[in-house]
Amino acid sequence: MSLAVIQMVSQSDVLANLRDARRLLEQAAHAGAKLAVLPENFAAMGRRDIADIGRAEALGEGPILPWLKQTARDLRLWIVAGTLPLPPVGQPEAKSHACSLLVNDQGEIVARYDKLHLFDVDVADNRGRYRESDDYAYGSGVVVADTPVGRLGLTVCYDLRFPELYSELRAAGAELITAPSAFTAVTGAAHWDVLIRARAIETQCYVLAAAQGGTHPGPRETFGHGAIVDPWGRILVQQEQGEAVLLAERDSNEQASIRARMPVTGHRRFFSQGAQRPASEHEFKA
Repeated sequence: MSLAVIQMVSQSDVLANLRDARRLLEQAAHAGAKLAVLPENFAAMGRRDIADIGRAEALGEGPILPWLKQTARDLRLWIVAGTLPLPPVGQPEAKSHACSLLVNDQGEIVARYDKLHLFDVDVADNRGRYRESDDYAYGSGVVVADTPVGRLGLTVCYDLRFPELYSELRAAGAELITAPSAFTAVTGAAHWDVLIRARAIETQCYVLAAAQGGTHPGPRETFGHGAIVDPWGRILVQQEQGEAVLLAERDSNEQASIRARMPVTGHRRFFSQGAQRPASEHEFKA
């Protein structure tokens, strides 16, 4: 089973979270996974010292990046490191991004995606107000990279609500798309399954939706339901709550068949570059 999605219930203790993640990644590797995706905020949840964590990692003084590289080497596993706070390269004092790293099985960082869409919303839960932009800078750019299991596009959590990003990833050749997440219990119950299936259907990609699933400091309750979705929108495997290692195989022949039988990218018209805008109601009346 070459694909693995990891579900966690991360807390505020970074070293304890890294121990839990290592144990789950070992399970994935022993099951035959070539690529494993960790959830958003896998190394820490509920921390208010995001800037300090990011600065320490950028200066080579933090535990997360060395752990990540060593784990990938030890397990001979490609890892998508959900998110961790990291400032822009060469600017350790700058505001951190919510950064998703792709690390190869030699422990080398081969791609970096900085979360484009930050979760600045009000939710009817115990916390009520979320403002990611207080802690994180906005990312820019679309990231796609080659891996042993296919060409991989990187996204994070709230990005799922912005389908234009996923269209860009498909146009850039993505065959699989990661979506490490920490959806709230409220928004997850309303929209999670719909969103991950929709993004898979419209891009005809596998969506690897790693999740946080439980109760965290804050207090914060996350929805879980980590899943792997195939290009036809079928949920191949899913876990409601708690820790999990979810495994599936990519069927490249079936994916090619789906794309050939329903060539949606070749049919896209209205939103292509330079398309004529629709007439307004006033113009119709005129």
